[in-house]
Amino acid sequence: MTAVLLAFAITLLIAILISGFANRTILSTTVLFLVAGFLLGHGMLSVITLQPGDPAVSTLSEIALFTVLFTDGQLIGIKDLRGAYRLPGRALLFGMPLTFGVSAVLGVFVASLSWPEAFLVAAVLAPTDPVFASAIVGRVEIPYRLRHLLSVESGFNDGLALPVVLILIASSGGPTVDLPTLIIDLAAGIGIGVGVPVAVRLLAALPFFGATKLYTVLAPVATGLLVFGVTAATGANPYLAAFSAGITIASVAPEARDAFREFGEIISELVKLFAILIFGALITPTILADVPISGYLFAVLLLIVARPIGVELALLRSELGWQERLTASWFGPKGFASVLYGLLVLESGAVHSAALFHLIVIAIAVSIVAHSSTDVPIAAAFSRMEKELPATTKPQRIDSA
Repeated sequence: MTAVLLAFAITLLIAILISGFANRTILSTTVLFLVAGFLLGHGMLSVITLQPGDPAVSTLSEIALFTVLFTDGQLIGIKDLRGAYRLPGRALLFGMPLTFGVSAVLGVFVASLSWPEAFLVAAVLAPTDPVFASAIVGRVEIPYRLRHLLSVESGFNDGLALPVVLILIASSGGPTVDLPTLIIDLAAGIGIGVGVPVAVRLLAALPFFGATKLYTVLAPVATGLLVFGVTAATGANPYLAAFSAGITIASVAPEARDAFREFGEIISELVKLFAILIFGALITPTILADVPISGYLFAVLLLIVARPIGVELALLRSELGWQERLTASWFGPKGFASVLYGLLVLESGAVHSAALFHLIVIAIAVSIVAHSSTDVPIAAAFSRMEKELPATTKPQRIDSA
């Protein structure tokens, strides 16, 4: 672990030194961590010796996903969901199933998978990732309704995809799943995510309690740890709990949310970069060689065909302009949810589970490179568009939730 921390520290220092330049170009610090992880992994220099089956890999991915969902959820309050649920609803209820279907077709006719395997891979890669979506969500140049759409979509689709993944794993020869129990776990995750922050807020409101400025910043930290611990103890879905908890804090304790915002962004970024370094270390030359050219083509088509078709159809005739629809249809990054679900496939014992995992890894890696390198040009394009609009036609910008 010492070598891993040292590798992370050196890579982080390099990223800091080039971040000013990277923020103005397509050069991505995220890709830097991915490449560093690959070079330092057990398939190359063996500085980082973690492998897909190691429990630490699943734990790191879970923590990264929970942390980012928790902090991203705090960008959205209940009133914002009430006022702007239609676009995320379209993306989740129509765009996600359409993307899933197109991805499965590509899996059969491009990657030469069987239909059960194609559906399983499509389900694993269906959710968009809040870790990488934050590259767009965090940029004020992007219209608020588009950022809101991407944030809510990436926050909820992980939990929606999980039951489908587990059912398809079972149908492919893996462990069976108890559907009623799974539904209860998902509902319990939302209940815990709402209940714990509300309880903390009520406790903090008692007249004989009071927090200093420093400890007000730490209140969401304590709440998040409580939510994580309760979900771990009960088996409830931690990801829906994390996102629900973030939304609840933004709704019932906005002063704590505001105090925590800057600290939360720093923690979220550090966890994200560390997890990307570890994910890069899982990509070995053996995995790269194991996936045929058709698998790489499949990974590219997921980005430029499957998601664009699904989301564009779902958002057709919405209030979004074509530029916003194009951005929403492009920016559907794959990330840690897909890593976790891919690990479930690998550990399931299903037929061809290793080959499916390798294909999933390549699709995620291609997505990280593509999406992490396009957030700056997209933000710059929207910034130019806004400057070119006459003052009387500029849309009102709402940058807080």
